[in-house]
Amino acid sequence: MTDTDAYTPQEQALLDAVGTAFARLRPRTRQAPVDPPASPKDLKRNLVLNLVDEARATDTEMTVGGLADHLSVDPSVASRMVSDCISHGYLIRAASQRDGRRTVLHLTEEGAALLALFRRQQRQAFEYITRDWPDAERLELARLLLKYADSTARLPAPDAVNEPQPPPAA
Repeated sequence: MTDTDAYTPQEQALLDAVGTAFARLRPRTRQAPVDPPASPKDLKRNLVLNLVDEARATDTEMTVGGLADHLSVDPSVASRMVSDCISHGYLIRAASQRDGRRTVLHLTEEGAALLALFRRQQRQAFEYITRDWPDAERLELARLLLKYADSTARLPAPDAVNEPQPPPAA
């Protein structure tokens, strides 16, 4: 935890505004013109495919239940999201290589291609939104966003007991 007394009132106000800024990002980012335009269904698929891809990248397995935990949704909602991705050829179910009783999710080639399209659209939106920024600021924001996202990997898993975590080593 950070000692909040170390911040000036102006810095406190800046940090307090972060939550509101995050809440405004998704709906407003969708207003940026991307080619092809993203639909609300695409946004849900993007969430699912990114989580399955992240699990693969970290050598973990993603199940429908794990997806529900990560998205903080009811398992039936996660199941419908996965079924949509499977019916469109973006995901497949397979037996776990670690525990044959479990069914895990894997991206198909079509799913990887759709995920790549989503990532191109997100870059288009980022570049459009920051089009009048100096390059140095645009690149600094990109670097800091990636650092922030990487820091979230140190948070406990959604189904883990929320015990206080020690601060990272300096």
